[in-house]
Amino acid sequence: MTPGARPRPHNFMGGGGLVLTADVWGEESRPPLVLLHGGGQTRHAWARTGPRLAALGWRVVAPDLRGHGDSGWSPDGDYDLGLFAQDVRALVAAIGGRPVLVGASLGGLSALLAAGETPGVAVRALVLVDVAHRPDPRGFRRIVEFMRGAPEGFSSLEEAAAAVGAHVPQRPRSVARPGLENNLRRQGDRWIWHWDPRMLDSFEGRMDPPGMAERLLSAGRNAGAPLLLVRGQVSDVVREDIAEQFCDQVPGARRVEVAGAGHMVAGDRNDHFLDAIIPFLEGVG
Repeated sequence: MTPGARPRPHNFMGGGGLVLTADVWGEESRPPLVLLHGGGQTRHAWARTGPRLAALGWRVVAPDLRGHGDSGWSPDGDYDLGLFAQDVRALVAAIGGRPVLVGASLGGLSALLAAGETPGVAVRALVLVDVAHRPDPRGFRRIVEFMRGAPEGFSSLEEAAAAVGAHVPQRPRSVARPGLENNLRRQGDRWIWHWDPRMLDSFEGRMDPPGMAERLLSAGRNAGAPLLLVRGQVSDVVREDIAEQFCDQVPGARRVEVAGAGHMVAGDRNDHFLDAIIPFLEGVG
């Protein structure tokens, strides 16, 4: 077994005292790297990524975002982006040092605002995974429709796996099923997604509200850290021209594409995702 393949569970305090549950790989003395999953996922989205990065010398922390997995839910159902960014700031303060923040989708937006808006946190680098300043509305709606698609849950894990397979047809079926139960919870005789359904109201108002694109670009310019944008080559959420525009308007930002991957890049092509980010990490490590 790869050294450090089994994570250690750890609880951190997020914004407002909300408890964030995380998996941790690697020794305390190593430089920190935080993996932030996308909306509707859990920390287990990084189950194959975390141990690989720990084996390269990082202390890897992968939390469940608020409202997801085993972390606390917002008591009032508020899931404004600013609250996620506040959680990231609290997490960075608890971890110490200047971490690399690797954020997919919602996790990437949270990382970007945490580092680039007042009160910003000092980070070693930012890796944004298939997220930029503006989403493609078609892909964004497809994700929200999928998340709304099974309000009563599933009768079996096989039924859930079939739904995921239809949603991400580019993902090899061999990796669609393992660990799926980590993203679901048992409720009676049904399997329910392991996140607060009230989040969807916030998500639907977040597609491209006035001023948001410039806010995110400004955060990228103010983050004060090397930035890599990783786009899934067949993503329907971040178009190639939008990724290019982001990097043109954020000085020093670089981008790379992962062949065969859609929006959930690490889940679709984890080995290729690692190949894409490791040279960047080596440059900032």
